Amino acid sequence: MPKLIQATAAPLIPPSPTLKTLHEAAVQCRACDLWKLGTQTVFGEGSRHSRVMMVGEQPGDKEDLAGRPFVGPAGAVLDKALAAAGIDRKDVYVTNIVKHFKWEPRGKRRIHKKPNAAQITACRPWLDAEIRVVQPEVVILLGATAAQGVLGRDFRVTQHRGEWVQSSIATYVMATVHPSSILRAPDDESRHEEMRKFIDDLKKVAAQIRSNRKAA
Repeated sequence: MPKLIQATAAPLIPPSPTLKTLHEAAVQCRACDLWKLGTQTVFGEGSRHSRVMMVGEQPGDKEDLAGRPFVGPAGAVLDKALAAAGIDRKDVYVTNIVKHFKWEPRGKRRIHKKPNAAQITACRPWLDAEIRVVQPEVVILLGATAAQGVLGRDFRVTQHRGEWVQSSIATYVMATVHPSSILRAPDDESRHEEMRKFIDDLKKVAAQIRSNRKAA
């Protein structure tokens, strides 16, 4: 029998979830129509004990094929920035607010398309469940789609980038740019400057983690 499309993923969240059971359940998600486009569900990745959770928009082409988040060019930028900021990559859980790759064909290439509000709403229960299981000290929202999906449609990363903002999802929440935006900078000088600002944002996260450890 064909699988029914759900209004949101909420009915699919297993009782007393773990990252393993969430991942297994998400494989069969049909909460929105993006499962028809994506090769597979790309769930979050990292330790249940991660102190930091980073939330992007959606998997890209490389992530869709690999079935893992942040393994493409933007992931390489993120890894480099985390190292420069002094954050152990093993201490970070990475995920996306939408778990399937939304794209349109352009020749032989699959070009990213921004998910719409209904698709974000449908997928949001997975992120909420990940946050409940991991209970990160810090949540970093990467880019406007993730930030507005969590903090509201009126939130502007350009106005509040690198600031700690109030949210029920974690004690410390910050929005900054998505690392893919650094790759889209028009020239080397702009890319270096954008990378510097991104690392500065992550250094605030590193400082907060150190402060939390001292206070514990």
